[in-house]
Order: sequence, then C-alpha cells, then structure tokens
Amino acid sequence: MYKTKLLILLLINFIFLSCTKDSPNYNKVKYSVGYVSGEYDGLILKNLLTSKLSNLDLYDVNSIYKIESSISHSSGLFITNIDNTSDRMRVNSEVTFEIVDQRFKCVTSKYKKSISQYYIFADTDKYISNNEAEKKIKEENTEALTKDFINKLKKPKAICKKLNE
Repeated sequence: MYKTKLLILLLINFIFLSCTKDSPNYNKVKYSVGYVSGEYDGLILKNLLTSKLSNLDLYDVNSIYKIESSISHSSGLFITNIDNTSDRMRVNSEVTFEIVDQRFKCVTSKYKKSISQYYIFADTDKYISNNEAEKKIKEENTEALTKDFINKLKKPKAICKKLNE
C-alpha cells in the first residue's frame, strides 16, 4: 500500500517537473559558420565548430554574426637535450577566428591562438606511427583550440572595426 502511494507521488512529481521549462534566454546571440581556410584541417575545424555551437544552442545558419576562421599546422625537429638520445617532432597549430557582422560588413571580434605538442618519431619512413601520431596531434590541437574559442566567446560589441583594418 505504501509502495503504491509512493509511486503515485513520484509519478505526480515527474509530471510537474516535465511541465516546467527553463526560461528562454532571448538575449542569446547565435552564430553561423563561414569560410574556413586550411584544406582538410579546415574541414575538421568547421565540423568541430559547427557541432560545438549546435550543442550549446549557439548555431543558426541565418545569423548576422558569421564566424570565419583559418587553421595551419607546422612541424619541425625538437631537440630536448644535449646528448640527443631521442628525436622528437614538434607540431604547432595556429588558429584565427573572426566574428563578422553581416549587417555592417565589419569584424566585431578577433581571436588568435597557437598550441604545440611533440612526439618521439622513428627515423625511417616505413613506420606509419609517425604519420598517425602527427594526424592525432593535429586533431587534438584543433579540438583544444576550438573549445578554448567557444569558452571565451562573448556577445559581439555594438561597435566594430572595418574589414580591411
């Protein structure tokens, strides 16, 4: 008897909770994603940016604020010590995001950041681990830079700078 009463009360609570709704945030600014340069790496960046904005309900294809971005990766030999016991390759990733106001054709904010990681590589080209490590590091860097940009995303300013500045 007590179990049925508790179940009925629990059901009533679920009904009340399901009828409640978060208050909508009417001041939330949404963004669209524009051109992303960087070939294949740019495609990965665009997909990450679109999915993360969609998950946070900040993505709208018809928004007046368009995010244009570019990404580039470079790699080079990284020497850690004097006796050169292990060869390491450093992968640097640099990303630039610009939020463009479509109404006034101007940049409201700009974000530029770089990040680097390194891996120990084998000396011959026969090992595919070098290519896989570099590919994985590029993807991780792209994801980290995208997350950092979205975390620092602010409401665009009313005053903006000219595009050619």
